[in-house]
Amino acid sequence: MLSLVGRGASLPPPVASPSTTTAPVPLHHPATTTLAVSVPSTPERLVIPQLGLSVALGTLGLNFDGTVQVPSTTAQAGWYRLGPTPGEVGSAVVLGHVDSYRGVGVFFLLRTLVPGDQIDVSLVDGVVAQFAVTSVMLYPKSAFPAQEVYASHGVSALQLVTCGGAFDSRTGSYLSNVVVYSTLVGATPASAATMVGVGA
Repeated sequence: MLSLVGRGASLPPPVASPSTTTAPVPLHHPATTTLAVSVPSTPERLVIPQLGLSVALGTLGLNFDGTVQVPSTTAQAGWYRLGPTPGEVGSAVVLGHVDSYRGVGVFFLLRTLVPGDQIDVSLVDGVVAQFAVTSVMLYPKSAFPAQEVYASHGVSALQLVTCGGAFDSRTGSYLSNVVVYSTLVGATPASAATMVGVGA
């Protein structure tokens, strides 16, 4: 598993995928309101109760060749720091490995999530941003929809990305990516001074 994401995710802002057959069904959001955490804050822990998963989050950027960095071990997950923090308006992205020759990775069961499942992200300032899964998609790496995953669509979204699909034993990597799409549904404030804002 040398490559976690497809080349389409290599540049911020991302380039739209050339494929239209694998794009997710557009998500429908209220047109007049936007739910967002009021103060940006670095994420430090990801919790998915349905998977029994609780993992500390590192930070990821870009490699020298412009591709998105991936966690250095299968036990880690990382937030793409060149995008918004979870809870801000826009698409926050967290990446993690599915497995390796040593065993399962942090996102091994990611593909089993279903719409409505809960994802919590603890932020450094004490806020816990709460997301609900809206869809789970499988894309060939050659048609990775970078625009859908990384670009802002006017709402507070969180995308989780890992490998999936068929495994190519020749290259030692999977041929596809699993992407879990989710949207912000609430937040637990760190104090009375840090609240969730709803505005036009």
